Amino acid sequence: MQDEVMQRIESAIPNAEVVVEIEGNRATIAVVSGHFAGMSRVKKQQEVYACIADLISSGALHAVTIKAAIP
Repeated sequence: MQDEVMQRIESAIPNAEVVVEIEGNRATIAVVSGHFAGMSRVKKQQEVYACIADLISSGALHAVTIKAAIP
């Protein structure tokens, strides 16, 4: 699932550097991309969350921590 989450984010967010760590149904996701320039912290997280919303709603992922930043 780690690779799937990485691929989803990398395909949706331009020039993203993505690190995903998954333990059970908990995920920590770090994304760095210039795409986030000018966005609020919440908007950055929403952009990442949108890539995995179906995994969260299905229960495949339960707890997700997202760190999104610009380079």
